[in-house]
Parts: sequence; C-alpha cells; structure tokens
Amino acid sequence: MEKSEIISKFAINDKDTGSSEVQIALLSARIAHLTEHLRSNKKDFHSRHGLIGLTNRRRKLLNYLKKHKLETYEKIIKELGLRK
Repeated sequence: MEKSEIISKFAINDKDTGSSEVQIALLSARIAHLTEHLRSNKKDFHSRHGLIGLTNRRRKLLNYLKKHKLETYEKIIKELGLRK
C-alpha cells in the first residue's frame, strides 16, 4: 500500500497527516517492508536495528492510544491485525 493511500484511509480529516492513527499505520507498513527485506538478507544487522526502533516507536504510540482513546486503539488493532 502506498503512503498517500494509508494516510487517506486512517486520517481523521482531510488535512490530517500526523495523528497517532496515521503514524501507527505508516510505521506498520514500514515494519512489514523491513521484515520482508530481513527474511532474504539475514545478516543485515543495521536494518534489523532500525526495525527494532520502528517497532518501539509504534508500541509507544499504541500505548498512548490505549491510554487516551481506547475505542480508536481497538479499531486500529483490528484493522492492522496487530494483536492475536
């Protein structure tokens, strides 16, 4: 999925590009891309380090949403398929 498509899908209004929901969706797309890259390049430790940073940032944003907007948190989790 392309960046503009992700933004339009998760944006609260037309000019929204930085809300927690949009950031989490963009980070999830980057994490998925890096995960695929690391499956074929097992020794790419620099990218692995970046992936860990991205997952940490996404986790912090999810914790913020869970604390402040529980319904939005549950909706994002379901749409992105993050939790089992």
